[in-house]
Amino acid sequence: MTRDVLVAGETLIDFLPERSGSLEDVPGFERRPGGAPANVAVGLARLEHAPQFWTRVGDDPFGRYLESTLSDAGLPSRFVEFDADAKTTLAFVTHDETGDREFSFYRDGTADTRLEPGRVDDATLADLDWVHAGGVTLASGSSRAATLDLLERASAAGCTTSFDPNFRPELWPDGETFARVGRDALAHVDVCKATVEELERLGFEAESSPTDGGSASNAGSASKPEALARAALEYGRSTEIDGTGPHTVFVTRGSEGALAVSSARAAWASTDSTATTNAADDDSAPIVADHPGFDVDVVDTTGAGDAFVAGAIVAVRDGRSLEGTLEFATAVAATTTTDSGAMTALPTRDGVDSILENGEKSRPDGI
Repeated sequence: MTRDVLVAGETLIDFLPERSGSLEDVPGFERRPGGAPANVAVGLARLEHAPQFWTRVGDDPFGRYLESTLSDAGLPSRFVEFDADAKTTLAFVTHDETGDREFSFYRDGTADTRLEPGRVDDATLADLDWVHAGGVTLASGSSRAATLDLLERASAAGCTTSFDPNFRPELWPDGETFARVGRDALAHVDVCKATVEELERLGFEAESSPTDGGSASNAGSASKPEALARAALEYGRSTEIDGTGPHTVFVTRGSEGALAVSSARAAWASTDSTATTNAADDDSAPIVADHPGFDVDVVDTTGAGDAFVAGAIVAVRDGRSLEGTLEFATAVAATTTTDSGAMTALPTRDGVDSILENGEKSRPDGI
């Protein structure tokens, strides 16, 4: 059966701590499958939109465990590669008392840094309508060129392309490289999901951001997340790189929920009263939607951003409005934080519907 979504990027082992605390103080860890794009792919499968998944793991016990996990989740194995000459990436996760996490990676020359350009052929891209990639594979190795090549060719083939920069400072040689390579990727992306910090790391500036509150009715009083998202939308119209840049930017804001800003190029069928433009008399003005989140009992925030991406892709492809997409994606992310792990905590459609029907909008942590 032809799949109409492809996700690309790393699959790795997350070692989750027995309790909160620093890496040197935690007495033990539990193995869990992880990797942001892998979480997105499994999240899509849990939400009944199983994609193709292009990844590379070591031909070792960890890699075989991950391949089996992906298969059990319903993902096809066509683009799951084994590398006989490299190990599977490991990431040790630590939590503070609020559930926020930090990562320590073992990723020097591992399999997911060795993706090769062209492994997803043009015939496959012609059968797809959406391609998503994460930023970790841009950090080093041949995977950087492979990820950029995939996004460029997918965009040229008419696919909707999405990107999560997923900035991990310990994986990059310096901030300048992250900004340069990340913006190269954005030139060929339609939809971007990022945090405020990631947008700033990419070099975008919020020229008018007197508060960090919700969206406003004009650019002069825009919140910092909205102003940064608007700056990202402008990227492509003012660059010589071949591409137009994103038409929609989702900004996840941790305990303050999420925001979406979408340009006139996006095909949102939104007449929601809660989705507004920044200039009522200008049809080309960006559409802005804001969601405060859902009140949930947070256990672990690992993978919540990946769950948000999966929810956004499903909602867009289901034909939801911008406001509806933001609400659905936020519900998927909030549900994920109520259990430990990343991939293992991803919800089914029924779980998300339960929060949408019964959950109170409040301030979830960790998106």
